[in-house]
Amino acid sequence: VADPRKTAAGGLAVALADALNTTGGMWFGWSGNIVKDGATGEGELHTQQAGNVTLATVDLSQEDHDGYYLGYSNDVLWPVFHYRLDLARFDAGHIDAYRRVNRLFARKLMGLLKPDDIIWVHDYHLIPLASELRAMGCNNRIGFFLHIPLPPQLVLAAIPQHEWLMRALFAHDLVGFQSEADLLHFSRYVQAEANATALGNDRFRAYNRTVRAGAFPIGIDVDEFQALTRAKDGMDMYHRMKEEYSRRKLLLGVERLDYSKGLPQRMRSFRTLLQKYPENLNSATLIQIASPSREDMGAYADLLREMESLCGSINGNYGELDWMPIRYMHRNVARKRLPGLYRAARVALVTPLRDGMNLVAKEFIAAQDENDPGVLVLSRFAGAAEQLEHALLVNPYDIDGTAEVIQQALQMPLEERQARHEKLLYRIRRHDVHWWRKSFLDALAGTDSTDQRNQVSWRKPPRNEDVSPVNQG
Repeated sequence: VADPRKTAAGGLAVALADALNTTGGMWFGWSGNIVKDGATGEGELHTQQAGNVTLATVDLSQEDHDGYYLGYSNDVLWPVFHYRLDLARFDAGHIDAYRRVNRLFARKLMGLLKPDDIIWVHDYHLIPLASELRAMGCNNRIGFFLHIPLPPQLVLAAIPQHEWLMRALFAHDLVGFQSEADLLHFSRYVQAEANATALGNDRFRAYNRTVRAGAFPIGIDVDEFQALTRAKDGMDMYHRMKEEYSRRKLLLGVERLDYSKGLPQRMRSFRTLLQKYPENLNSATLIQIASPSREDMGAYADLLREMESLCGSINGNYGELDWMPIRYMHRNVARKRLPGLYRAARVALVTPLRDGMNLVAKEFIAAQDENDPGVLVLSRFAGAAEQLEHALLVNPYDIDGTAEVIQQALQMPLEERQARHEKLLYRIRRHDVHWWRKSFLDALAGTDSTDQRNQVSWRKPPRNEDVSPVNQG
């Protein structure tokens, strides 16, 4: 749970802090504390005030944390939802912990709710929370937003408990996804696997309930990020990078070290760039920031070793005494310094193998100098690709093809860079984080959890045209 008075983390915290600080309310979830004494009973509930927002958090036992968070959430749902069945570990004990913790959360939350509260549940860790609340008699409006991708029907059906998970989604009044592709996967799954009836207007009837589904692509706070870019830390970083790399063309990648981000494929594409286009030797430098992530899990340790080997090999084969092709950083960089780094880069490489949205792409656009903007190279498998079609889209599995597009980005003339950036900036400003929050809550307000016929309609934003931030029937 994030403190809404401290929104430096950006993204979700910014969006929800804005909503909660405006209306008042409660932010409920895990405290981040793990009880080390082996207790497996109910966690302790903590409450504190943060302005007009109540923070309500629950501690978890070590057993529950390991089974619920590390086990089912990150060893089953995360890999499967990112299409990596080969990395999933279907341990029966993990699903028990996942159910147990969601039941615990529901019990703790139920006693804090008021009859007119609207409940907005976030992400894959809490899919069954609404069904547990309904079982306890909760009739409040409940919306759910999935921040990661939803895989196709047959991939999702590989989860042994997939029907139970989908049944749990129908306990919500509104289910939101990052992209139209995710919405399509949901539609096909519920009709094929749950025999759901499509009622039109993205409403589906199954398990004696009607749920509305929609695509609500999350954005960033463009003004806030541009202010960070102009702030002292951002500008200091920008000027330092421009001075240090005055004779180089700077490429940049920023993400967590995660197998969904396509980092080894990116390094191989950069190596191919140097092989096929030797004019980039002693000229192009890739700064790759890969923040530590879940390093106690086997797949991440393997990825770390692969990245270190690849970067060392490329630098050893192509580097000079005064030039290293790759500057690889396996640590966190302060958010207040990132905008300056984005602004200094000629090209940003955002090439995940699969991503729900990817806000780095949008932050890069916001940080650019509109008179001399950099170029965004974006994976077609990131949710952001549906909105940012004026970026250079690539298939990250195609190593040679990606290298060719990177070369195109490095050689792009100023006029084309300006034209692309103008269109991209317009799109991320039009559909920013505040639009995301308002459009979802407006749609949720158009549902009625006590009338499962759900006769009220709403309009989702068209994919390829810009609309007003207000979307309501």
